[in-house]
Amino acid sequence: MGKLLCDFAAGERGVIKSVGGEGRVRRRLFDMGVTPGAEVALVKRAPLGDPVEVTIRGYQLTLRKTEAQCVETEAAL
Repeated sequence: MGKLLCDFAAGERGVIKSVGGEGRVRRRLFDMGVTPGAEVALVKRAPLGDPVEVTIRGYQLTLRKTEAQCVETEAAL
């Protein structure tokens, strides 16, 4: 069962299953290393929920909530 990255709680981990979005958004996510198979963990969320900070491929990345809605994950093993 998949879960969107924007629905993660702080400290939750998962493996990226697919990346949606259109054109520039999808390309930008791929350029930042958000690709299927990568492990991702939500570090923290801004007070109003946007943006979110994640750890992926050994570095911290901040994503807008709309970008995080494009990333579908599955539970980390």
